[in-house]
Parts: sequence; structure tokens; C-alpha cells
Amino acid sequence: MIKLLGYCLLVAFQGSSGSSGFQGNSQMAVSSNGKLLAITCTDSGTLASINPATMTLRWESLVGIRPESTIFIGSGTDLAVTVYDEDMVIILDGETGKIKNRIQVPDEPYGIISNASGTRLYVSHEYPGKVSEIDPKEAKVIRVMNAGSRPRGIALHPSEKTIYVSEFLTAAMHAIDIEKGELFDSWKGQPSDNLARHLSIHPKRPKAYVPHIRSRTTVIDGTGSIFPQLTIYDLVPPSEGKRRKSFGMDTFNGVYVVTNPWETALTSDGRKLFALYSGTDDMNVCQIVDDDYKEIERSGRAIVRVGKNPRAVRVSRDDAFVFVHDSSDYAIRKLDANTMELLGKVQLPKPNRSEEWIRGRYLWNSADSPMSSRRWVACSSCHPDGQPDGRIWNNPEGKRKTPHLGGLAHTHPLHASADRDEVQDFEYTIRSKLMLGQGLLRESIKLRRGFNKTELEEKTAGRSPDLDALAIYTNSFEFTSLSPYALGEGKLNDQALRGKTLFSDSKVGCATCHSGPFYSDSNLAKMTLHDVGTGHSDTSERMGNSYDTPTLLGVYRTAPYLHDGVAPTLKDLLTTANKGDKHGTTSHLNSAQIDDLVAFLQALPFEKPPSKTENTVKYLDSGAPAPAKAK
Repeated sequence: MIKLLGYCLLVAFQGSSGSSGFQGNSQMAVSSNGKLLAITCTDSGTLASINPATMTLRWESLVGIRPESTIFIGSGTDLAVTVYDEDMVIILDGETGKIKNRIQVPDEPYGIISNASGTRLYVSHEYPGKVSEIDPKEAKVIRVMNAGSRPRGIALHPSEKTIYVSEFLTAAMHAIDIEKGELFDSWKGQPSDNLARHLSIHPKRPKAYVPHIRSRTTVIDGTGSIFPQLTIYDLVPPSEGKRRKSFGMDTFNGVYVVTNPWETALTSDGRKLFALYSGTDDMNVCQIVDDDYKEIERSGRAIVRVGKNPRAVRVSRDDAFVFVHDSSDYAIRKLDANTMELLGKVQLPKPNRSEEWIRGRYLWNSADSPMSSRRWVACSSCHPDGQPDGRIWNNPEGKRKTPHLGGLAHTHPLHASADRDEVQDFEYTIRSKLMLGQGLLRESIKLRRGFNKTELEEKTAGRSPDLDALAIYTNSFEFTSLSPYALGEGKLNDQALRGKTLFSDSKVGCATCHSGPFYSDSNLAKMTLHDVGTGHSDTSERMGNSYDTPTLLGVYRTAPYLHDGVAPTLKDLLTTANKGDKHGTTSHLNSAQIDDLVAFLQALPFEKPPSKTENTVKYLDSGAPAPAKAK
């Protein structure tokens, strides 16, 4: 069956010109006639149009909270854009920027592609792991298909018979038969593969390209924890049966370190590949090698320095130009595809944010000095846009799950062991073995003494503009969307309502610690830690077995659970991982009641949390907290 499938795929590649869908999802799109370019401005909540010939801004339209990907629909000028936090796909007139349709879609729409005729759009939904098929003319979802776990990258086979998706947290790839609407094949990676946002398909060869990182959770060192990778999947297995090859892009570049691979772009003739690295402001120029072994080699100016935190790269339809989105410069640059000469640059409107927030955003995403001396690790390598990387790290203080940073400004102190009382204390992390950075504070700080909570003794806030800017950005992560399990603002289904009653029942005790609008008793005025039965089995634990209470908002998508990730599911959290009733008294509950409690937890947040509480820290953005919803 696999051999027959491989033969069919090979014939399809040899006999099909296909559409631009093979390039995969991106924040940037180029029209089929080459006269229009569009870019999602995620921080501003807008979509912008550029004239690529003159490199001038044509229009900017408000589309909603956190637009992620955009595409021109078929060979026309209409655009489609995903709005991640509002579960919408917006259709716009590419000439005027006027919104033509809004389509409600499943949760967390991320990538979007179009077929050549423009009759179908395909959207990846990170949670709950789906691909939706949209009829743009009728402005409706006509089908939803299973697509693995946390898919972000999405691309269309040139034959337009198969959709490929890549999983964000594993870099695994799946194939979906469009006619049947079924997932029929999968390519697994290594357990360390992590953070894959993009996927592209070679226009003529049976190859898929997935840029990602590798997270080695057993090594906490700036030269051994995070690695840049490009995995090439064989859609038609070669004779020896191998289905993937993964290249370390640091070694590929002669040990010139690049960080946070973000996106690739292929020329239409399939001869060149451009790869972006958001953490080090670099772009690789690669020559495609048709040998099923070497695959790629450096070409010309193999490494090109671009602007701050590049997050999108597209090639013009005639392969003459390369466009790069420098996301922290809020600019697009136009390069000669052969010489890499800068031919023009257009400045995009900045978001309604403070200059401190903008500076903090760059520092958060940077692996260059002063954040790191070795260029291997950025804050975003483990906390991409404030979200978790799904990993349990063997930290020096013990096993620690990467937390979601939503609501951080209101849930200090920080870390599971509450050993930091201000975000500026991450100066210690920047200077540590993990990042090996020079640091943002130009003066000495107290040295850590073993596993004592030295950071609580050292006042780091207010001593460095850059460190304060990093804190302002880090404190800006909020919950801007409701749980998909909620029925709407303030609304729960019957099962979740029963679970809410149990959650608040003093005999169960969940609300004793998980209290207030953020479902956490974290408090700077009175730090309270709890022994909930975890940590005792971890022989590497060095800071005691009592832990800070994390927020429960968004808990539906942050498995595994507890500080060391010992509970795979919310049900495990309440049962097998709660021996001795130390994490709420749940042993007396029957199976149906446990399911009710899980239903309530999954529905958080079902109402918008406040923007300020008595525990909210002062280092906050003075600009708008988030773009307003489009009208």
C-alpha cells in the first residue's frame, strides 16, 4: 500500500504545476500576478497591503486580536486571514482592504492556504488539532478534519489531493486525504523535536521541509539545551526506506549559531530554499540538492543578516526577489534573490504599545548579546509568545514544567518554588549557564548561594531600562480568549456547572487555594506555598516539596499537569496523581463527579479576567493592552 501511495505521489509531482499552497502558511503572502503583497501585523491586530514594486504601504485594516497567517485566494486579489484569539477567518478585498466576510471557525486558527482555483481554503487549528475546509464564496466551513496534536504548519500537495500539517510541539508531520477527509499517514520525529510553526512542500520533488528546534530537557546549558533544526521528510520513501533527514543548522553553517528556525520559502523552480532564524536575525540561502542524501547545501552568501526577529519569508512569483518580515522592526525588506542586495524597505505602522514594550518584545525573542553570549537560547525558545513548550525540564532545582505565562502580572511570585518576586529577577537566568548572557543590568548582583532564594533578597527592578522593558513585555501576556469548552461569556454547560459546584465545595477544597479571578492564591504580600504530594518522588528536587499555586485559566490546553508534569491529564490530576487527597479532597467523588470537575476546569476561562487586582505588579505596558475587535 505504501509503495502504491509513493508511486501515485511521484506521478503527481511529475505531472502537476499545482498552486502556491505548496509554500505553506505564512504571515506574508504574494499575489499570483506579483503586484500585491500582504502581511499580518499580529501585535497591531491588522492586515497590511504593500506594493512590492515601490515598497510602499497601500492600506492597513483592523481584523481582530492576534491575526496569524494570510493568503491570497487562488489567482485573485481577495485575501483570507486567520484571527487566532477570536476563532475567525476574515475575507478582505485585496485592492481596498475592505472586509467582505467573517467566518466563525473552530478554535485557534493558525495557518491558512488556498487551492489554485480559489474555491477552497484550508486552515490548521492548533487546539483541538483540526483542519477546517472553507468555501470562501459561500463564506462557511464545510468540513472539519482530524489533524493530529497541535498542528500549526499546513501546506497543500501540488496535486491538490493531499494536505500536510506539522505539529507545533513535536514537529511530526501528518498527511490528510482531501477527498476522504481522513488522516492517512504520519512521519514521526525525535522526542526532543519542538516548536514547528511552518511546513512547505517542494514544487517538483516529493519532499517536505519543517523548520523547528530541538529541546534537550536533560541539559541545562547554553551550549547544549536548544538546537536549530531543519527536518526534510520524504513523501515517497527512497529505496532504503528512510522517511526523514534532520539537519542541525548550526553545524550546517559551520558552527555559526542560529536560533529559533521560523519559516522557509522555496523558489517556484525548486532550486533554492530560504530559511529564517528569528532568534539571531539571520537567513540561510540554500541550494536544493536532488540526491536523497545531502538534500541542501549553502549557496552564495549562505548567511544573510536581516532585521530584528524575522518571522516571514516569501519569494516573488518570478523568483527574482525575496521579501522578509522583520517583526520587531515592524518592517518588510526586499532583497535580490540572487545577490541578496537590499533593494528596498517599507515601514509598517507600529502597534499601539509603549516603546518599552516594543524593546522588551525584541529582547524576549533575541538570542544575541546581551541576552546570550553563545546565541543558542532566547526566552522564546521555551516560552513562545508566552505559551509553554510542552516540556518538563531537569532544572538544577528539580523537574519543572514550562508554564503558560498568561496572567503573569497578577500571579506573582514566580516559579513553582516562588523564588522570584519580580520579572526583573530573570537577570539571574540571563547570566546563568542556560543563557550565558552578559545581562541587562550593568552592575553586580548578589551571587546565588546554593538553592537559597537569593532573588527575593535582591531588588532588580528599576535598575536597568532594558530589564524593566523585558519585565513590561513579559507581564503583558494575558488571556484574551475564552475556553472553547465555555458556551460564551459567563456561560457553562450543565456538566461544567455541576463541576463548578464541586470545585467550590469546602469538602472538596479546590477553591481554597485556586481562588480569585485567576484561580490562584499567589500573593506578594503573603507568599503561601503548598505541599500537594508531588516532588517527594523526585530525587533531583532541591527546593523543598511545597509549591506556589498556578493559575487554572487555560488549563485545558497545558497538559501535562503539576510542577513536574506527573499528571498526563486533568482526570489524572484529580485521581492517580492525588494520592492522600493533598491536591483537593477527591477520593470520595465518583467517576461522574470527577468528569464534572474536569468539565469545569476545561471551561476556564469562561469569563474575561480583570485587568488589575490587588496583586497586579506595576511594571505594565502604558499602551493599549490588545487591539480592539474589528467592527
